[in-house]
Amino acid sequence: MGERFDRRGDVLITDLDIFSTCPQSRGMGSLEGPSYLAQVVEVARWSERAGCRGMLIYTDNAVVDPWVVAQLVIENTERLCPLVAVQPLYLHPYAVAKMVTTLGFFYGRQVYLNMVAGGFVNDLKALDDFTEHDERYRRLVEYTTIVSNLVRSEGAYSFSGDFYSVRNLVLRPPLPSELLPPVFVSGSSAAGLAAARALDATAVRYPQRAAEEVAEESLVSSIGMRIGILARASAQEAWQCALARFPVDRKGQITHGLAMSVSDSEWHHQLSTLGEVAYSEEHPYWLGPFENYKTFCPYLVGSYARVGEELHRYITLGFRTFVLDIPQEEADLRHTMAAFEEALASRASLDKDLGDPQLESKLVASDARRARI
Repeated sequence: MGERFDRRGDVLITDLDIFSTCPQSRGMGSLEGPSYLAQVVEVARWSERAGCRGMLIYTDNAVVDPWVVAQLVIENTERLCPLVAVQPLYLHPYAVAKMVTTLGFFYGRQVYLNMVAGGFVNDLKALDDFTEHDERYRRLVEYTTIVSNLVRSEGAYSFSGDFYSVRNLVLRPPLPSELLPPVFVSGSSAAGLAAARALDATAVRYPQRAAEEVAEESLVSSIGMRIGILARASAQEAWQCALARFPVDRKGQITHGLAMSVSDSEWHHQLSTLGEVAYSEEHPYWLGPFENYKTFCPYLVGSYARVGEELHRYITLGFRTFVLDIPQEEADLRHTMAAFEEALASRASLDKDLGDPQLESKLVASDARRARI
């Protein structure tokens, strides 16, 4: 849904950017490479057919290189943009800028950058990195500043900071302006929001329930969320699918608890304190997969109409970017897009329910902020 939407109800919605997520290679053996490759291509094509703007590609010590996966995605789709997770410990900022401009030179395809300040604790320790949480975001700002300025620079570029320095650095081949990489940063902590603001980046976070969510668009140019969606024609069908796909797993719950005890991730702790709500059409927000260590984001579960209503509330708060969980079948994405269509088609009646006569001006202002990025 990277294209513009028409007017629905009384409100103009522009540029909802929806990303899927690439399957991970974690847990696969050395002989399963061809099978994983085929799976990546399949999900990328599903995502493009569904109308996704792009696909998130993870990075950590236990998965294959995301830049190789990004090239695979580009070569097997026509428009889908890789959203590549970038960990500063893995590559010099010049190497990232070189990857972006090389892919642009070869394929004329835009790449999005998901800048990662941290990661799994043991991954960081293995790389001899013991930098404190907030300092990692300060480092990320310098790193991303260099990448962003290099791909924009037409000549030699210099930078001197606390963590990185470059002198008279030139990037070749140059990157066309229409292929400049949009930047995402985690916005679930104060340090993350500060980094997103400094970089004029999209702050992506793991949302709370829509009724409890607070808009941050006054602090950053653009906000997005990491969310799983399981929507079907009826709530009963959706919850049957959700509970079959993510059953209660005692071993997973124990692993989740252990992971939280050693994590300094603020979003991880925030989600873990939200508590249980009974499964119902009234409450589509679900943490079951997260609490059983099956995935790392909340889910919205229910009928197209109810999930669409919840999505509408998030959109009203200023969210314009949605990064979905890994689809297990192509139908997952079709059902998800049906829920987004409901969110757009039902805006007029929901605006009345929310009781806010200023929604039109809020959304226009939010879109204007986004247009300045």
